[in-house]
Amino acid sequence: MKLEPGLYIVATPIGNLSDLSPRAAQTLAAADLIAVEDSRVTAKLLHHIGVKRPMVPYHDHSTPDVRLRLLAAMGTGAVALVSDAGTPLISDPGFKLVRDARAAGIAVTTIPGPSALVAALTLSGLPTDRFLFAGFLPAKPGQRATAIAELAGLRATLVFYESGPRLGAALAALAETLGDRPAAVAREISKRFEETVTGTLPELAARYADVAPKGEIVIVVGPPGDAPPPAEEDTDAALREALATLSPSRAAAQVAAALNLPRKPLYERAVALADE
Repeated sequence: MKLEPGLYIVATPIGNLSDLSPRAAQTLAAADLIAVEDSRVTAKLLHHIGVKRPMVPYHDHSTPDVRLRLLAAMGTGAVALVSDAGTPLISDPGFKLVRDARAAGIAVTTIPGPSALVAALTLSGLPTDRFLFAGFLPAKPGQRATAIAELAGLRATLVFYESGPRLGAALAALAETLGDRPAAVAREISKRFEETVTGTLPELAARYADVAPKGEIVIVVGPPGDAPPPAEEDTDAALREALATLSPSRAAAQVAAALNLPRKPLYERAVALADE
């Protein structure tokens, strides 16, 4: 198999090496150079498919010169980009390399495959129609609390990556700000000891308070529940304020939009208040 010059973004297994797709294996075997996070990890994967290819480290601490050398290599050969596990660029370095390759007119191809983010969502049993991937929470308590508070109002399932030693503190912080939302902790996905534990955030925080499980960990948190409807006196107060300058029809429409309430009963109440 001969590859055209360019950048090939190759997803690798998150645990079980058998999850490597045939196309990904063919691409790695035919690449002229592979940009890797850790050559020891990628060497094991290459050994699994029975090939040896030149590798160059590319990670968060790589200098711009490394990126420039990779871009130069793409001009005449096929460069594959991999992370230690899963899909590159998802909480991994790489976006600058893709950005600069595109700016230079270099062909960029993706070979899709495993992602711990998507796998954990499917395991959690939580809504997947709308979700936000928030990566790793900050390590410092104050910064972590601020980050969680910024996400609290989003009506979406939240997904975080976390390490075993930090899991208990992360869950406690999530429970403190988000309350008793349903959540899941997935780890060792696709490996022998794969485990997904579900419960409320306080329950999971208590479970892992003194336990630092091994493996790559994903926390999935369900969206907030429906907000309670406003009290009748609050609705009346809003209608009276609107009626000071608007007709009952327009006042009802304005309050309905502001409070996310049906317009018809508000109109009937607005007429009654206007007649008082």
